Amino acid sequence: MAGLPYNVATGTQEENFLMEKDGREWLTRIRNLPLPGPVRIMNVCGGHERTIAMAGLRTLLPDAVELIPGPGCPVCVCPEKDIFAAMRLALDHGVTLATFGDMLRVPVNVGHDVPRSLEQARAAGGDVRPLASPQEAVALAKEQPQRQVVFFAVGFETTMAPVAAMVAQGIPDNLTLLLSGRLTWPAVALLLDSGTPGFDGLVAPGHVATISGPEEWAFVAEKHELPVAVAGFTPEQILRAIWSILRQVIEKRTFLDNCYLEIVRPNGNQEARRLLSTVFTVIDAPWRGLGVIPGSGYALAENLQRHDARHRFPEAFADDERHRRGEMPPGCDCAQVVLGRIRPTACRLYGHPCTPRQPIGPCMVSDEGACRIWWSSGKR
Repeated sequence: MAGLPYNVATGTQEENFLMEKDGREWLTRIRNLPLPGPVRIMNVCGGHERTIAMAGLRTLLPDAVELIPGPGCPVCVCPEKDIFAAMRLALDHGVTLATFGDMLRVPVNVGHDVPRSLEQARAAGGDVRPLASPQEAVALAKEQPQRQVVFFAVGFETTMAPVAAMVAQGIPDNLTLLLSGRLTWPAVALLLDSGTPGFDGLVAPGHVATISGPEEWAFVAEKHELPVAVAGFTPEQILRAIWSILRQVIEKRTFLDNCYLEIVRPNGNQEARRLLSTVFTVIDAPWRGLGVIPGSGYALAENLQRHDARHRFPEAFADDERHRRGEMPPGCDCAQVVLGRIRPTACRLYGHPCTPRQPIGPCMVSDEGACRIWWSSGKR
């Protein structure tokens, strides 16, 4: 039974086998595998990277297994021009700007004599509100019906699904959205299509597969012939996926393995997928430091553009000579970290002068950023 692929359409008896193993058993099984040589495994999700770092999995796995953090931090790849526009909305247009807390400290490339983040824009008098859920933006708009409220919505599929639900339920006329939502898989496809992906197997994000279905990641195995396993977020669940990938490498056969059977089901969450396709359209979109990735962004559907901040406040999105188009700050290697080309500690600014207290690059800001995670887990 061990090593058999999981059929995402029908399920198999391997489900019970996977559920029975705890972390120590998975580690023992992994250590006993006859690995043919070094195996590099990329984990897409920032949540996976946080678990790996905090649980010390890198120190527990065989030396031949290298875990590489990948492009799983939406804050890290949010376009600089969107952050800059959000700051202008708060400072120059008198709107209430609401966004998730991680976005407040992401710096943009402007001079030191002007605000360089939403946090600094708030200190300069802008009405910037951190929030924890999309519904808080609706509440803000209802509380002050005479004032324009802009919800700066940043995130991957699991964040965009509740945003879509919020819009579908109906939102006040004075609430508009500045969307910086992204799809996860196109960034991985970009790496694989480059011909030098830098990894031999992929741990796919369980929360995204919960929404979109595990089948979305089948292209990794089918087109690129690399092992891929969908994982949950506990150390045990991640070790399941690593074991599956290593078995595929040893047996020289690749397939999509759903190792997050507790939550992920074939075809994902149908209602969430319906809402996403109804409220949003998929567009080519810029990723900070990476350029435009085809089919990787969300935009409001045409019939909802009255709630699009880009349409309601076009002057806030006009070009400005002070900000650089899509670049990371000078000396910052966040783009290479996001792509898994280098490890966080190899960034020229890591730890000196870039730290969570004084972040220079976006990867040191968010709890899902690899640099922030590595620093918080003691990597110096």
